Amino acid sequence: DKYVSLCSCEVERCMCTMQTGTQMTKLKGKKKGLVRFFYLDEHKSFSIDSIHEVCEGKRSEMFRRYAENRFDPNCCFSIYYGDHVKSLDLVSTIAEDARTWITGLKYLMAGISDEDSLARSCTWLRQTFSEADKNGDGTLSIGEVHQLLHKLNVNLPKQKVRDMFQEADTDEIQGSLTFDEFCSFYKMISTRRDLYLIMISYSNQKEVLDLQDLARFLENEQKVRMSQKTHTELLLQVKFKKFKKILIPAGDIFNPEHNQVNQDMTQPLCNYFIATSHNTYLTGDQLLSQSRVEMYAYVLQAGCRCVEVDCWDGPDGEPIIHHGYTLTSKILFKDVVETINKYAFTKSQYPVILSIENHCTVPQQKKMAEYLKEVLQDKLDLSNINVHECKKLPSPEILKGKILVKGKKLPANLDPDAEEGDVSDEDTGDEEEEEDIRPFIEVNSFNHLNIAYLKLHFYNSPSRKRKTMRLSRALSDLVKYTKSVRFASSWQVSSLNETVMNQILQLKPAELVRLNQRQLLRVYPSNFRVDSSNFNPQLYWNAGCHMVAMNYQTEGPMLELYRAKFSSNGNCGYILRPKFLLKNDWFFSGAFNPVQEDPLPGHKKTQLVLKIISGQQLPKPKDSMFGDRGEIIDPFVEVEIIGLPVDCSKQQTRVVDDNGFNPMWEETLVFNVQMPQIALVKFQVWDHDPIGRDFIGQRTVAFISMMPGYRHVYLDGMAEASIFVHVAINDLPGKV
Repeated sequence: DKYVSLCSCEVERCMCTMQTGTQMTKLKGKKKGLVRFFYLDEHKSFSIDSIHEVCEGKRSEMFRRYAENRFDPNCCFSIYYGDHVKSLDLVSTIAEDARTWITGLKYLMAGISDEDSLARSCTWLRQTFSEADKNGDGTLSIGEVHQLLHKLNVNLPKQKVRDMFQEADTDEIQGSLTFDEFCSFYKMISTRRDLYLIMISYSNQKEVLDLQDLARFLENEQKVRMSQKTHTELLLQVKFKKFKKILIPAGDIFNPEHNQVNQDMTQPLCNYFIATSHNTYLTGDQLLSQSRVEMYAYVLQAGCRCVEVDCWDGPDGEPIIHHGYTLTSKILFKDVVETINKYAFTKSQYPVILSIENHCTVPQQKKMAEYLKEVLQDKLDLSNINVHECKKLPSPEILKGKILVKGKKLPANLDPDAEEGDVSDEDTGDEEEEEDIRPFIEVNSFNHLNIAYLKLHFYNSPSRKRKTMRLSRALSDLVKYTKSVRFASSWQVSSLNETVMNQILQLKPAELVRLNQRQLLRVYPSNFRVDSSNFNPQLYWNAGCHMVAMNYQTEGPMLELYRAKFSSNGNCGYILRPKFLLKNDWFFSGAFNPVQEDPLPGHKKTQLVLKIISGQQLPKPKDSMFGDRGEIIDPFVEVEIIGLPVDCSKQQTRVVDDNGFNPMWEETLVFNVQMPQIALVKFQVWDHDPIGRDFIGQRTVAFISMMPGYRHVYLDGMAEASIFVHVAINDLPGKV
């Protein structure tokens, strides 16, 4: 906040210095470093909104490893940016320059997070104007405007463009547009006819809406009542400009109340889906990629609440973290714990689960326990939680600000004075090799998934060699509510890989739902995913699996689903599971089967009616062969419901030829959905091509987070691109 409240003269000084540029040294491993000139510019190497953090001093791994005794710390700073949290480590000549950049970047980052649509629009227009000004004279000629329109996918007759150009060109210097004139020109070409038609349909064909008309529009279409504040601000009539502001940006399809925590957080932990990371330390694949402590900062700030720590014996008695038996690099356990301590609660106050996969000897386990207690301190202290009062697992609300250690625990019958003891693989939930349990499940027909029986007869079978390890009392004692076991009862956590989970889902889906009503279950990717790819998390959410572990380092469609899921509760890392997945709901308990055509008999179905009206400023595909000079796109919209198998479906609009700037579809898509409480809705825009289609952009929203009425679906990662839709959600009685 202090960067937002800086005086304007200080901010202006920082911005001027950064735009002018500063000579600094870029740290490059063991080499001396590269002396380079750094400055702010729209033709950037990376954008301000991709920056996660700016750190003062020598706090990055690069500084600690290669520059411990070099450079004045006051001249050093690091910028963490991008999806894989790369670091740019810089050293200025004087401390004042470093301070200017740290202050300026943090100010810009604060501005990005609170920026409203108008500010974004102005920034986008300024950048677009600058990029179109090819000769750098500060104005746009008619030729430069034609090139820009082609880039923006605008297909207008040349004479019409010339007429609008001349109308906007109002100053004494004719034949070119200044920035202000360009804004006027842009306003002409971007007039929203679709919004205008909606307005006059409620105003009895008049150019203004009176307050009664507006109230009728808001109640009938947007399903909201006009507030007294809105009533006061709008006075007596609403012209088109004001009406636009009601739908842009306030008309986002995502419910603004869901940007904050809005669900009951006082239920037991096992009633929630928990955002969970797999191989948190890795930046890429599982064989050769780098392990970095910064990845823990990245996932925790992305809302993740369960991180994985693979611990091995390291040199000099220091435990290390890496992917065992591979060429991935190694990082210190202590550095990871310090990073977790720093970032655990910057995004969310709800508990963090530290999932420890322990491969260390007892001496280094003691070191791990020592670091955990020394660094995390009262974050580990659960003494104020009365176990007997709880009877069930504590709630996220009670555990705010706490870190739970998930790991192996010594047997209860072990001598309490023993400093260490043996634990076998039946007492562990660690990740292991792929195993086929289908023959066992098929041979043994049982009414519910009897975990104790499965543990006894399958995992302890003579053909399966039991493994044991020594466990330190100090580390075991840190495990409270999240003991790792192969299969569990209440207060324990089981971990199963996707291969085993898919077998259970195929053969005993309803029993798996009931298992998830009794205990926590973690699902992690198959060992065969050496590229760190991600599975579809929806399969496991459908059955109520609490901790579906994802490779956060791997961007793509599956991680987009994950983000959409957890966005619906303020991205706090916890989502309350629907009632039909909870044990304490007498009506639903035991009746739900996620793979049946009628998953919950007697439950009301829902109809989603989506009218896809228009698109705005849809760009060319990123991998377009000719870039901005490529052909104007032919867009269409595809909408997909992702949920229970019976609900999964896709529909698409027709193709609009040669118009990516303001295509009009005016098409209605209808979806019947059995369980909207667990479904996601994915909007994708494609460019039709004679030999296929090219991806333009997407936005995924949890069904429960969609707002009714006329809404804009802003595409992820794109400044101005959106599609305009009308959303209607209706209850349907009986079967669909």
